[in-house]
Amino acid sequence: QVQLQESGGDSVQAGGSLRRSCAAPTLTYVRMSWFRQAPGKERAWVAAIYSDGSTHVAASVKGRFTISKDNTENSLYLQMNSLKPEDTAMYYCAAAPSRRGSYLNWRDYDYWGQGTQVTVSS
Repeated sequence: QVQLQESGGDSVQAGGSLRRSCAAPTLTYVRMSWFRQAPGKERAWVAAIYSDGSTHVAASVKGRFTISKDNTENSLYLQMNSLKPEDTAMYYCAAAPSRRGSYLNWRDYDYWGQGTQVTVSS
């Protein structure tokens, strides 16, 4: 079983910044994404990056969040700026070894990190 290892959770005040990290045994997946899940809500896609470096970001975080990867360190990142209380959620990294399905659908990913909590206070 592939293990994606995320960095620890964190708390920050509204307007602050955080950087999430996800270590993987390899970054040769076709796509990797960040998802988040708030209590009582469905898991929601946040951002995706493909093996060619192309990215997609959800409208709710566009202009504030940036997804990137470092192939030399086999790490995926999510830079989160101008955080809002509504960004509070468990954040998960995910990887897909093929182009099967859609980057928007959490069911089309085979490998997941353990999830870490991000809390933004007002």
